[in-house]
Amino acid sequence: MPAPTFLEPWQLRAAFARSLSDMYGKEVPAYTTLLDVSHDVNADFAAQHGADAERLGSIARVTAERHGAIRVGTPTEMSQVARIFGAMGMHPVGFYDLRDASSSSVPVISTAFRPIERAELARNPFRVFTSMLVPADRRFFTADLERRLESFLAARTLFGPELLALADRAEAEGGLPEDQAAEFLRLATEAFELSDEPVDQAWYRELEAVSAVAADIGGIASTHINHLTPRVLDIDDLYARMEARGITMIDAIQGPPRWEGPDVLLRQTSFRALAEPRTFRTADGEIVRDSLRVRFGEVEARGIALTREGRAAYDAAVIKIDEATAAARADDPSFSETQRQEIARGVWQETFPTTEAALADRGLGWFTYALAEPGSVVEPVETRAPAVVRRPIVYEDFLPRSAAGIFQSNLTSDGAKDASQEGTDRDADWMAGALGRELNDPFDLYADQVARSLTGVAETLGVDPATLTTTTGAMR
Repeated sequence: MPAPTFLEPWQLRAAFARSLSDMYGKEVPAYTTLLDVSHDVNADFAAQHGADAERLGSIARVTAERHGAIRVGTPTEMSQVARIFGAMGMHPVGFYDLRDASSSSVPVISTAFRPIERAELARNPFRVFTSMLVPADRRFFTADLERRLESFLAARTLFGPELLALADRAEAEGGLPEDQAAEFLRLATEAFELSDEPVDQAWYRELEAVSAVAADIGGIASTHINHLTPRVLDIDDLYARMEARGITMIDAIQGPPRWEGPDVLLRQTSFRALAEPRTFRTADGEIVRDSLRVRFGEVEARGIALTREGRAAYDAAVIKIDEATAAARADDPSFSETQRQEIARGVWQETFPTTEAALADRGLGWFTYALAEPGSVVEPVETRAPAVVRRPIVYEDFLPRSAAGIFQSNLTSDGAKDASQEGTDRDADWMAGALGRELNDPFDLYADQVARSLTGVAETLGVDPATLTTTTGAMR
C-alpha cells in the first residue's frame, strides 16, 4: 500500500493561497474581475515585451502571485497567526507603523509574513500583510474605551485549537501528511471567511467613530481576509481597463510614479470597498440588515528592491513631492491628480537614474550576480574574462505610506485622532516579542541574496568576492 502524500511547507503555502483566492472570489465577485483583467494585462505585456517582461520574475510566478491582508487585535492573536503562517514556511519580515503614515485614523502596527529564501520565493511568494490594533494609543482610544476593547478582544477566539495544533506539527515536522494537510487548509481558510454572525451595532458604531479599521478589527467576534492582491506587470493599463469595465477605482496609484526609468519598490491601487450586506443586533436585541464597506480588491506592480541608501532617497523624494504638491494646490484650487503625477515624475527624474546599471553603480538598488549562460548575448569587457550578468532583485515587501493610503482611500470617514495626545511606543523589538519569534529585517535579507550570489560566482572563478564586480567581466 503506497504511503500517503506528504505536503511540504511551500506546498501548503501554494495550496492555501489558491484556497483563499477561491473563497474570496466567491465572497467578492469584483475580485474575480480583477484577476481576469490582471491576466489579460500580463499576457499582453508579455507579448509586447518578450523576455524583458520576465526581468523581475517569470510570467508563471507573476500569474500565481498574491498577497493578502488581515487584521487582528492582540499580541496573542498575532502570535497565533505567526504559528499558522509558520506552518507554510512564511516568516515575519519588517515592521510597519501605519499610525503616522496617514492623515486619517489608522491605529495599527503591522508586519508581513512571507518566504525568505530565494528558492522558496520562486516556488510561491505568497505574502500576508498582518496588522494589529494598538488600543493603548491615547491618540485614538480613551482609557475607558481601551479597557472595554481589550475585554472584548480577550473574550473571542479567532483560531481554534485543532488548527493551531496542526500548524505547530507542520512547522515542527516540515509539513503534513495529505489528510492532515487537507484539514489544516480547510480550517485555515475558514478562519478568514466573512462571518454571518450578527454584529453588535452600538459597539461597532462606537469604534467606527474612532476608526473604521478599529471597528473592522475590534467590532466583531471574528476576523476575515481584508483584501487579496494579484501582481500585474502594467498597473496603469490595469487601472484604465478596470475603469472601462465600470468598476470604481480609488483616486490614485500609490507609490512611485510612472516614468521612463526602472521600476522600484511597489506601486499599488485598488477598487473601492464595496457595500456588503451584514446583520446587526440593536441595543434592544432586534436583528436588522445593513451594510459595511470594509473589503476591497487591491493590485500591485513590483519593482527593484532598494538598498538603505536607495530607500533614503525614495523617502526624501516623497517628502519633496508632498511639499511641491501642497504648494501647487494652494495656488490652484483645481489642481488635479494628473498634475500631481507630473510633479512626482519630475522629482523622480532628479532623484533616480534612468538605467538599472546606474542604479546598481550608485548603490541604490539590490542586484544578484551570476555567470552568463553559454550562448547568451553578453560581451565581456575583456575577451578572455567570463561574463558576469547582473539581475535585479524584486522588492518582496511593503511601504507603510502606500498601505495607509490604500486603507485611507477605502474608509467611510477619516475617523477621530487626537494629535495632542502622546502616542504609544511600538517598534520592531516590541513586535518580535508579541510574535514570540525573530522579526526579519528586509534589508538584511536582500543583502544576503547579493552576498550568496557573489560568493557562488567567485568560487566558480576562483577569485575574491570583494573584487568580483571590478575584475571579471561586464555587469549587465
